[in-house]
Amino acid sequence: MSKRTAIIDIGSNSLRMVIYEKTSRFAFHIIYESKSKVRLSQNAYQNGNNLQVDAMDRAFYTLYDFVNIISSFNARKTLCIATSALRDAPNKKEFLDRIYTKLKLKIKIIDGQREAYLGGIACANLLPPQENALSIDIGGGSTEFAFIDNKNIKQTISLNLGALRLKELFFDKDDIKGAKKYIDDKLYELDNIHTKKLIGIGGTSRALSTSIMKQINFPLKKLHAFEYNAKSYKNLIENILEANDDELKNLYIKENRYDIIKPGALIFQRVMKKLSIEIIATSGVGVREGVYLSDLLRSSKDKFPVNYNTSVRNILDLHVRDREYANNLNKLVKNIFDLLKDEFSLDERYRDDLAISAKLYPSGGNIHQYAQNRHSYYLVQSELEYGITQKQMLLISTLLRYAKRKLPSMAHVEKYKVLLPDLNTLNTLSYILTLSIYLLNHRPRNIDFECYIKDRNLMIKSNREMFLCKEDLKNLKAPSHLLDKDFKIIFK
Repeated sequence: MSKRTAIIDIGSNSLRMVIYEKTSRFAFHIIYESKSKVRLSQNAYQNGNNLQVDAMDRAFYTLYDFVNIISSFNARKTLCIATSALRDAPNKKEFLDRIYTKLKLKIKIIDGQREAYLGGIACANLLPPQENALSIDIGGGSTEFAFIDNKNIKQTISLNLGALRLKELFFDKDDIKGAKKYIDDKLYELDNIHTKKLIGIGGTSRALSTSIMKQINFPLKKLHAFEYNAKSYKNLIENILEANDDELKNLYIKENRYDIIKPGALIFQRVMKKLSIEIIATSGVGVREGVYLSDLLRSSKDKFPVNYNTSVRNILDLHVRDREYANNLNKLVKNIFDLLKDEFSLDERYRDDLAISAKLYPSGGNIHQYAQNRHSYYLVQSELEYGITQKQMLLISTLLRYAKRKLPSMAHVEKYKVLLPDLNTLNTLSYILTLSIYLLNHRPRNIDFECYIKDRNLMIKSNREMFLCKEDLKNLKAPSHLLDKDFKIIFK
C-alpha cells in the first residue's frame, strides 16, 4: 500500500477529502483534511433525484481543487467513492464522465450496504471495543446502520432516509407529521435489532454531541469516543425541533447546519425511540476511514491484530527514538504494578493504561527535552485517539504531564474529575511511573535489578550502587495513603 493515500467521499451534503500517511505497517496519521458543503443533492429529491446543474458545478470545482491538493502532497493512491447522491441520480453518467474527462478521477459508486459496512469497520477498529452496538450514519440522502459486536460487523442496513431528502420532501412544506410517518415506515427494517447503545457517525451526530458537550462544560474538546446517556440527547433533540434560528445558536448549532439539523435530529429521535436506546457514543470516524481501513487491512479481514493500537504505534513511530528504553520502562511499571496491586487495591484495568504511559513517556523529549512532560501531554491529548476511551486518554496524558514531578495538582484533578479515577488510584499510578523512571536512570540495555515485596516494602536488589536513582528518590514523596501503611523502598 502507498505510504500516502488520499480518500475522497462524495456525499449528498458534503464532499470530504483526507490524506493519510503510514508510519509503519498498520500505523497511520492524517496529514491533510478538507471538506466543502457542496450539497450535491440540493433540489434533486423534488426533481426525480436528478442532480441539478449548479450542484454538479460546485462538486466539479471542489474536486478540481482536491485533485490539485492531492498532487501537491505526492499521494500515490487516490480512492474516491460516492454514496446516495450519485447512486440515486438518473443523470449520474453526465457527472461521472465530466469528472473523468476533465480531472482523470475515477469515482466508485458504492451501494448502501457497502456504505454501512465501511462506517461499521471504522467504528469497530477505531473506537474502544463495542459490544452489541448499532452505528447510525445520517447522511443527506440516506441513513446507514451497522450492528457491531466485538469488532465484528454482524449486520448492515441502508435506508433512503436522509436529512436533505426529508428537508425537501417534508420540512420545506412544514409537514412534520408526514416526515415522522415516512421515517417510521422506513425503520421497520430495524425490527430485529436489539441494542441499547447507538454510535453516531456523521454531521448530525457530531452537531448533537457538540451541543451537549458545550452545555455541560465537558472538560475535553474531543468528540471521538464521547459518550452520554440518551436522556440528554432526547431533551436536546426536542429543544432543537422546536427552536428558531436564534435558539439554535444558543444550543451551539452552527449556522450552516440550521436548515438540516431538524430533519437529521428527527431521524435520530425516531431511531432512539424505536430501539429504546440508553447510551449514545460519538464517532469521529466514518465512511472515509472505513475506505482507508478496507485497503490497509485487506489482508487481515478488515481488523487490526489483537491488542494492537494504531495510535500508540503511530506516536512511537514518530516521536520515540529510544525504543529500548521505552520497552524497559513499560516492563518495569507493569512489574511494580503487579507487586503493589493487591496491597494497595489497584484495579487491574489501569495496568494497560499505565503501561502505555510508560511506552510514550519519552515522546515529548523528541520535540524539546526541557519541556518533555508538556509535549508528551499534548501529543497524547491530540494524537492518542483511536481504540481507547476518553477516560483512558486523559489518565495516560495526566500521568505523562506529572511524571518526575509532584503528584497531579488538585486544580488538574478538579478540572477533569469526571474522567479521572479516584485520587488514591491516580496518585499511586503517578508514583509508580515516576519511581520506575528513577529506577532506570542509568539506562540499562536490560533491566539489571530485581523488585519484590517484603513486609509491605518494595525491595530493590541490585549489584549496582544505583546512586542516581537514590539521589532522585530523596525528592519522591509517596502518596499519603501509601505512607499510612508504612510503605518504604529499600535497596539491598
